[in-house]
Amino acid sequence: MNGIPMSHILVSLWPLFVLIVAGHAMQRSGFPGAGFWPGAERFNYFVLFPALLFSSLSAAPLNNPALPRLLAALVIVLGVVTAGLLAARRIKGWPAARFGVLLQGLLRFNTYLGLAAVSGLYGKEGMVFAAVILAVLVPAVNVLSVLALSADRNRSVMALIVPVAKNPLILACLAGALFNLAGFELKWGADKLLSLLANTSLPLGLLSVGAALKLDELRGQGGTLVGNSLMRLILVPMLAFLSARILALPTIETAVLVLFFALPTAPTAYVLTRQLGGDGHLMAGIITFQTLLSAISLPLVMAALAQI
Repeated sequence: MNGIPMSHILVSLWPLFVLIVAGHAMQRSGFPGAGFWPGAERFNYFVLFPALLFSSLSAAPLNNPALPRLLAALVIVLGVVTAGLLAARRIKGWPAARFGVLLQGLLRFNTYLGLAAVSGLYGKEGMVFAAVILAVLVPAVNVLSVLALSADRNRSVMALIVPVAKNPLILACLAGALFNLAGFELKWGADKLLSLLANTSLPLGLLSVGAALKLDELRGQGGTLVGNSLMRLILVPMLAFLSARILALPTIETAVLVLFFALPTAPTAYVLTRQLGGDGHLMAGIITFQTLLSAISLPLVMAALAQI
C-alpha cells in the first residue's frame, strides 16, 4: 500500500521499544531515583507533549479534502467497538469496574509510542495527520472511558465534562487548531522553541512508559488479557483499515489511522481506573501485556498494510 519495506519498519520501530525496555530497567534499578518518574511524567504531560501537539496542529492542512473522511473513519471505529462492548456487557453482565477497563483496553492508545512510530515511518506529513487524529480521539476516548467506568452510578454532567475540559492535551489540540484557522504563523524563533520541546517529549515519554510497566500484574486473568489484547492489536486495526477502504482514504491517512488503532493501550488508563474505582489489577495487566505484545504485533500489522 505505502511501499515501505519490512526492513524500514523494523529499523523505525525497534529503537522505540528499546527505550521502553530501558525505562523499565532504569526504574527497576532505582536510577535516577524513585522521585524522577512522577516528575518526568508530569512535566511531559503538561509541557512537552502539549508543545508537540500545538506545533503539529498549528501547521496542519486543515483544508485537506480527505480530513472529513478521516474523521468519519474514526467515528466508525469508535462506534463499532463501543457498540460491540455494550452488547457484550449486556450478555455477560460486567460491572462498570470491569467494563470500563475492557473499553479502555480496546480504545485508548499509547500516544507517545504512536507519535514516535508515525514520525519514524511517515515523517512530518504523517505527524500532521496524527495530530488531527489526536484532536478527535483524545477527548472522545477520555469521555467514553469516564462514562464506562461510571456506568453503575450516577455522575453529574459537570463531573464528566470538567476533567476532559482541563486535559492539557485537549487544550493544546484546541489551541493549535484555532491558531491555524486564524491564519497565524509561528515566528521569531517560537517554532524552534516548540520543536525543541516536542523533540524532547517522545523519548522521555517512551522511557516513562517502560518505567510504568507492572510485570507482577500479569498473574491471573490470562484469558482476559490475551483476548482483549488480540482484539486491540489485531481486530481493531483491521476494522480501521476496512473503514478507510470504504471511505476511500488516501494512502498516508489510511496508514496513520491503522497505526493508531494498532497501538497498545495508554499507561494513563491505570490512573483513571484507580480514580474511578475500576479494576486496577486488570488494567495494569492489560497495559503491560499489550505493550509487550505490540513489539511483535505492530511491525507485523504495518508490514501487512504495506503489502496491500
